[in-house]
Amino acid sequence: MALFVGVALDNYYYLPRLQDPRTIRKIVSIDESSVLAFAGLTADARVLINKTRLEAQSYRLTCEDAPSVEYLARYIARTQQRYTQRGGVRPFGIATLLAGFVQDEEGDGSSSSKPVLYQTDPAGTHSEWKAQVIGGRNAKSLREFLEKNWEEGLEEAKAVRMGVQALLEVVDSGAKNMEICVVRAGGAKSIMDEKDVDAIVKQIEAEAEEGKTATTTASSAE
Repeated sequence: MALFVGVALDNYYYLPRLQDPRTIRKIVSIDESSVLAFAGLTADARVLINKTRLEAQSYRLTCEDAPSVEYLARYIARTQQRYTQRGGVRPFGIATLLAGFVQDEEGDGSSSSKPVLYQTDPAGTHSEWKAQVIGGRNAKSLREFLEKNWEEGLEEAKAVRMGVQALLEVVDSGAKNMEICVVRAGGAKSIMDEKDVDAIVKQIEAEAEEGKTATTTASSAE
């Protein structure tokens, strides 16, 4: 099954020593079938998330079905854009990534779950991606990293590893300041334990160290 990768960075990677880092959540559920990650002002995100959840519930009552990820992305973008042109308000200071699954019709008439990933920005635009990075000064370079490493038919383990590798470029203290979420078919959200993320971080760092050692040895041999 192909998977998409979304990485939400933030401009600040350091938390006070006495603060529990897990009380600041950057990944939340919007509906049973969609999950949102954001970068930016947490207070702004709280307001926009509550509005979107209310819209999702209203859609369910009206249509007796779950809203699609695209519908929610369009609603978020429309709300963000409206706040750029009204007096007495300011734009929402956040960018979002919205992930979930849709039913994809096959040629033989059967259907399968297909992952989708949408981005919205403070200007009120939304777009669909296969892999994307939001927030932080290094978003452009990390997007180039994803472009080089993303491939069709990406499995879950490789997608998680790619996300961790991207975050290691900007996040200090390894797994301590990372929040990794896996969204599976049906919108099931699974937040990875810190010890599992740390194991991936150590594996990546060990491989990087081995690469440096091999390069140094080769240079010395010459």
